Amino acid sequence: MNILTDEIFMREALRIARNAEGRTSPNPLVGAVIVRDGKIIAQGWHRAAGTPHAEIHALNMAGELAKNSTLYVTLEPCSHFGRTPPCAKAIVAAGIKRVVAAMTDPNPKVAGRGFDILRAAGVEVDVGVLEDDARKLNEVFLKYITEKLPFVTMKFACSLDGKIATASGESQWISGIESRKFTHHLRDINDAILVGVGTVLADNPTLTTRLVEGKNPVRVILDSNARTPINSNVVTDKSARTIIAVTENVPQEKISALETHGVEIITAGSGGRVDLNILMRELAEREITSVLVEGGGTVHFAMIKAGLVDKIFAFIAPKIIGGKNALTAVEGEGFENLSDAFKLKNFTAQKLGDDVLIVGSRG
Repeated sequence: MNILTDEIFMREALRIARNAEGRTSPNPLVGAVIVRDGKIIAQGWHRAAGTPHAEIHALNMAGELAKNSTLYVTLEPCSHFGRTPPCAKAIVAAGIKRVVAAMTDPNPKVAGRGFDILRAAGVEVDVGVLEDDARKLNEVFLKYITEKLPFVTMKFACSLDGKIATASGESQWISGIESRKFTHHLRDINDAILVGVGTVLADNPTLTTRLVEGKNPVRVILDSNARTPINSNVVTDKSARTIIAVTENVPQEKISALETHGVEIITAGSGGRVDLNILMRELAEREITSVLVEGGGTVHFAMIKAGLVDKIFAFIAPKIIGGKNALTAVEGEGFENLSDAFKLKNFTAQKLGDDVLIVGSRG
């Protein structure tokens, strides 16, 4: 085993896995390359749930040359019949002599069984090459498969002093065009986008992706009292699936009116507000593995306080707005003690046009 060589080929497998970012849910992103005599002879990546896995694409490309070669794959080959046949058995049948995997599949249906099949057939198996990179690649899948909850990303654009709008309510546009393009990329790669009903009432947004080949996320509206207008874009435009989360207090006639227009209703909680933990579990049951939160300050704090936010994308514009009545990115009642504040770890900062994008994970 040559660690440096293994890392070179694994980096390529990780790179091509991202070709399907946002398209494989509820499955993971997986890339595979087949190497013979020190050269890549085939590669493949998983494109969508229900389609062949990365290893199968690579094996089909390699054909007879796969025999006695090495397969590099970003995740343990599957061992069970799901929507497709088990990859581990296909690897054995192709005559692969060595498999290098970045990590074990945390899915209880696999969890080492794929490696057991390979080793039992005499295939050499090495695990753990660039594992940290592989875990980052599949942070969405890892949370979904182990916690039965979607991975939640919060996004907001604000001024240097944390304002998302002026005191009069003007908010378009605080951030620049490059930041707005990146926002549509985030919508494209997430399964769902979540906002509060206040956003719907104030802006009547479509919450779609404005990319040429973009994928529109499922639209999730927090609406305790079912105030979403029947003529709002999220109800009428049919450009994406819409889910409205309400409480048990909502009259049935309101629910029926929305359902008549094709809206899906999730009842989450009986209090004055939607129970966010129940809602997230319900979304996971519907195989929604990732949620992009683009709400106002009240929604943002509620999600943070509930411990549901995994990652934050903060677009900071070089502007100072001021005003004690101007809206801020995170509001609600706030934390009383600094020790309780939401802390970011592994954060990065990059320039996007005139803005600065700060990205960090929950600390």
